Amino acid sequence: MHSKKYEKVKSYYDRGLWTIEMVRNAVAKGWITEEEFFEITGEDYE
Repeated sequence: MHSKKYEKVKSYYDRGLWTIEMVRNAVAKGWITEEEFFEITGEDYE
């Protein structure tokens, strides 16, 4: 089960509307988890 806003964040990133920094900010805001950050970007959350 993914976070409530996972699909929205993933969609924005996949379509090039969001940068990796914006996805990182979504983790900081609690919208997605660090694990979901990795799923979306393929990079570890730092």
